[in-house]
Amino acid sequence: PSSSTTESEIESPKLELLQQAGFALFHPRRITKQCNAIRYPSYSPTSSSSPVHTKEKRPSASEKEQQEELSLSKRDTITIHEIFDIVRTIQDPEHPLTLEQLNVVRAELIEVFDEKGKTPDDTDDDGDSLPMRGKKKKKFSTVRVQFTPTIPHCSMATLIGLSLRVKLLRSIPPRFKVVVQIEDGTHVSEHAVNKQLADKERVRAALENDHLLGVVNRCIEGGMLMQ
Repeated sequence: PSSSTTESEIESPKLELLQQAGFALFHPRRITKQCNAIRYPSYSPTSSSSPVHTKEKRPSASEKEQQEELSLSKRDTITIHEIFDIVRTIQDPEHPLTLEQLNVVRAELIEVFDEKGKTPDDTDDDGDSLPMRGKKKKKFSTVRVQFTPTIPHCSMATLIGLSLRVKLLRSIPPRFKVVVQIEDGTHVSEHAVNKQLADKERVRAALENDHLLGVVNRCIEGGMLMQ
């Protein structure tokens, strides 16, 4: 090239090639005005020259209901036989036999209610739903297990009921309210024992006793080892 050819003239063909190849080239002094990627961090080459801010679409009430129904249809259902399989292997506190072997628990004494819109806390001691103030009665999921003590004066009835309640709470989904009761007419103190088993505070306080919790765990684990 001649001496009159400037350096910029030599570089211009190179710059054109780079631009044709897709490289964005800007003047150093005007780069903040020309380069949208610097002015607008969310800018992409496929978007327009100015940033577009889109609002996230919130699902409507009907869409929410459809999503809830879909999630409910996909969740696992709990059957009476599954509940019986959970409780039948618990060991009796006094005998080296399971509750099934002693006929303390039976499948016909188990009830399972699995419904949507559950509120396990809005129930009375018998597991029945309570009407809300100014609102309709709410539905809830419940597992109700009745057991038959070996004798009417069985001193281990509370401990058996506590073992049943603990194992169920550990084994089934949290949407279920667990109700454990003595079968009607099979124990002299069935009402008092049922009230104790339905009292969450009493159950929680009992399980804070290390010795009592150890006995409950042995009943649960011992029964599992005897399968």
